[in-house]
Amino acid sequence: MIILPFASPAADLANTGGKGASLARLTRLGLPVPPGFFVTTEAYRSFVAANALAGVLAPALAGLSAEDAAGLERASARIRSAFSAGKLPEEIAGQVVSGYRALGPQAVPVAVRSSATTEDLPDLSFAGQQDTYLNIVGKSQLLEAMVDCWSSLWTARAIGYRLRNSIPHEQAALAVVVQEMVPSEVSGVLFTANPLTGLLSESVIDATFGLGEALVSGQVEPDHFVVDPAGGAIRSLRLGAKTSATRSKAGGGVESLPEEAAGRQTLTEEQVRRLVAAGRQVQEEYGLPQDIEWAFAGGELFILQSRPITSLFPIPQVSFDPLVVWFSFGAVQGMVGPMTPLGQESIARVVLGIGKKLGLHIEYEDQDIFAIAGERIWVKISDLIRHPLGSGLFSAFLGFVEPSVGQILRQLAAEPRLGAGKGRFKLSTLRRSLGFFLPIAVDMVKTMLHPERARERFDVILENYLQSVRIPAGADRFERLANFAAFMEGQGGLADALPTLLPRFLSIFAPAMASLNQIGHLLPKKDPGDHGFSMSVLEVTRGLPRNVTTEMDLALWGTATAIRADAAAAQAFGGQSAPQLAARYLEGTLPPAAQSAVGRFMDRYGVRGVGEIDLGQPRWREEPTPVMRTLQSYLQIDPAAAPDVLFEKGAAAAEQAIQSLAAEARRQPGGRIKEKQLRAAASRVRLLMGARESPKFLAVRAMGMVRGFLLAVGEEFAAAGTIDRPDDLFYLHTGELDALSRQEDRDWKGLVAQRRQSYERELRRRQVPRLLVSDGRAFFEGIGAGSDTGETISGSPVSPGVVEGVVHVVFDPRTTQLAPGEILVCPGTDPAWTPLFMAAGGLVMEVGGMMTHGSVVAREYGIPAVVGVHQATERLKDGQRIRVDGTAGRIKLLPPSG
Repeated sequence: MIILPFASPAADLANTGGKGASLARLTRLGLPVPPGFFVTTEAYRSFVAANALAGVLAPALAGLSAEDAAGLERASARIRSAFSAGKLPEEIAGQVVSGYRALGPQAVPVAVRSSATTEDLPDLSFAGQQDTYLNIVGKSQLLEAMVDCWSSLWTARAIGYRLRNSIPHEQAALAVVVQEMVPSEVSGVLFTANPLTGLLSESVIDATFGLGEALVSGQVEPDHFVVDPAGGAIRSLRLGAKTSATRSKAGGGVESLPEEAAGRQTLTEEQVRRLVAAGRQVQEEYGLPQDIEWAFAGGELFILQSRPITSLFPIPQVSFDPLVVWFSFGAVQGMVGPMTPLGQESIARVVLGIGKKLGLHIEYEDQDIFAIAGERIWVKISDLIRHPLGSGLFSAFLGFVEPSVGQILRQLAAEPRLGAGKGRFKLSTLRRSLGFFLPIAVDMVKTMLHPERARERFDVILENYLQSVRIPAGADRFERLANFAAFMEGQGGLADALPTLLPRFLSIFAPAMASLNQIGHLLPKKDPGDHGFSMSVLEVTRGLPRNVTTEMDLALWGTATAIRADAAAAQAFGGQSAPQLAARYLEGTLPPAAQSAVGRFMDRYGVRGVGEIDLGQPRWREEPTPVMRTLQSYLQIDPAAAPDVLFEKGAAAAEQAIQSLAAEARRQPGGRIKEKQLRAAASRVRLLMGARESPKFLAVRAMGMVRGFLLAVGEEFAAAGTIDRPDDLFYLHTGELDALSRQEDRDWKGLVAQRRQSYERELRRRQVPRLLVSDGRAFFEGIGAGSDTGETISGSPVSPGVVEGVVHVVFDPRTTQLAPGEILVCPGTDPAWTPLFMAAGGLVMEVGGMMTHGSVVAREYGIPAVVGVHQATERLKDGQRIRVDGTAGRIKLLPPSG
């Protein structure tokens, strides 16, 4: 199968590449696609095999890095030279020439386009990575252009693109599109959604005279149309200079000619309407906004190719009036990566369980509060924003937890279509709210009066709940899986966790926050930080006792201390890699002192891991490499700057801050009473605020039990061949697990493989929005977006102090060892990141607010921290020296030391 016609049902991604598969689909849809044929990937592979090019590719690509521009160029030159020197098999040449002659009796001018199997995909456009040759005339030119297209699979930019996106080179192959040239009078691109704003209610057209090559290559300033996609009405038009035009040359090839067209409009209103109507048809076919190349010739419209607009984040539901708004659940949790399907569902079920306490019985299958987009959880908040009371309360809450989200919400609230605060107030809502909050208010009063007793009772309640979590066993794997599905859906499962624990947590944590606020109100207003907290007041929260995350990090330091004290253990950790140490721990062959110390840590904290709120994520006890890597980092820390020493200094600094604030209160009118009130408030903060991390640790421990159960069942299903791996079960939903338990005949392996592919694709996404709107907009902006200038980057100050150090950008703590004193720059953090804090000199995060997990722990450790920083992981680079001012919320770029 060397060539295929455009309309062939065999023209798919594997045979004809992304561009080819799209053209075939458009042709079958009946759209005006210029005729042509495909030279399939089989021809490419035959050419590679016939010329033994695999022997050239392997050594040329060995050890390449996407950042090594010179190395990429050398590899590309070597490979492309070998392609050019290759001999084209006669069978391939014969069939291609036959296909060409079928286009017409004369030498028809054609466009010869590369079509890789890794381009024009929903998540990766690969646009411009391979070559296109225009106005190719005659069989000799055609065959030469075809080989040049094949070799363009190995341009430096294409090799680097694959490396950056973790696409194995051996998976790439290239087909060639041979398509009749359109003698374009006007050509350009149509975006069926606004590629800059994401608005689905706007289409954008860029148009120029002649061929579109000048536009695509950036050589000409086009006319720019913003159009209503529904009817094609032009909303705005900016005429471009259009000082040149690309046109075909006689005998083949193209040339750029001067053009005086600044005052001439490229498209008529009728042509715009025809183009937009065709764009709607293409978008409806693909179900995604499209980037379409088009041309007008002889008054006729031609569609040259179409690809998804991969820069747009997917929207859960399209609605223009009323608008629907979702915020990122992961941003609040410091987890910006994707989640597995069962992990998504378990979180939604847990949170929906709170509806029981409010008298609402919302079934998971019927709810619309949670949506999934980009394999992440999004929480619908537009109904709350419209509520007369909920609008202000929720905006204030989100502004506190994630200040950048608060900024965006204030912007959105001014839009009439959202109708902020204009909803109806229902008495039934008031009754349900009072029934939920009044008992909490009573418990809060008790907590204020007897904080130590309340904290003791809270800890007991948590442990009792954990003991109650039990998944019924079963006689075989089918019964055990059925019992697990029932556990997820019914009483006594994870869905009961939040209704049981949230009221008790609020009765502890709300008094802690109220007491922190009270300290601020008892003092004169000066130099306020976020939400009225001065940084001196936040000093009270350093070195908080009974914080389970702090206790975990100190326990890990204790493990490092035990390893340091034993010669054999210290030698092993100094001479072997973290993966080797992890393997030895799992085998039980570490030196006895190390095996015992690490084992004690794992007994308590082995259920933790990166992205731990996702049931589908591995835990440290399964993959201990991150723990070993952190221990190796701890062993480099000077004992004088040891975490336990720093923690004690933090607690001492908090006590000193209390004394200083009390003295300041005493100097105010009514000073003695204010001093007494301040000391009582500070005592409550110290006793209660450490409870912030306890519910999450409890949930993670419960999830550890659930995950262990499901992995054991998964092993049996994998052994039976139903699935490939035990953790495949996390890529199924509860209803599907129930169907599997009933032995329904489905392609379980295929379904899991598809979902794994989606998950792994989303792992590559570096920037994730904070808010989504149903009209297509996605808001990525953090603090300082659009306002930062020069060498200063701004964010939200959350942990006081100033530190200078070297940037270390981290996306995955499982693969990173932080050197003492480095500035940790990351998208967000959860508790599994905090062992890195012990070595870090400062912290910069893209998401977060005052009470985000990373902010709380940074304050406890005395690490200066700035969060909510717009695109911090892109604007700051490894090895760069910066000054982090956690008091003012500023990051200053510094010249290199020395």
